Amino acid sequence: QVQLVESGGGLVQAGGSLRLSCAASGRTFSSFAMGWFRQAPGKEREVVAVISWSGDHTRYADTVRGRFTISRDNAKNTMYLQMNSLKPEDTAVYYCAARLTGYSDTYYSGQEYPYWGQGTQVTVSS
Repeated sequence: QVQLVESGGGLVQAGGSLRLSCAASGRTFSSFAMGWFRQAPGKEREVVAVISWSGDHTRYADTVRGRFTISRDNAKNTMYLQMNSLKPEDTAVYYCAARLTGYSDTYYSGQEYPYWGQGTQVTVSS
């Protein structure tokens, strides 16, 4: 079991920046591959970025590549999402997710993740 708590969301103007954090407790953080997902009102949940247990491997959705950066600090049991050049279409509830590392370094589908945080709201005004 691992417990995940997101923080850092808020209201920001278009073009601004936010940094989300996901603090983990429970099992050894470095055992888990992690990901950030988001869900906007009336839309399905979508992947934002994922990262391997070591942080050496990352993948991004096309919509955020070049603007967002995923990272992790295993010594602090924390994953981050640095979001720059934010757009109104980035408005959503952002969730972090975790799964034990297995057959792959990273996992792009939300269905691969059994552990989820409660979410943090990000609102980008135009």
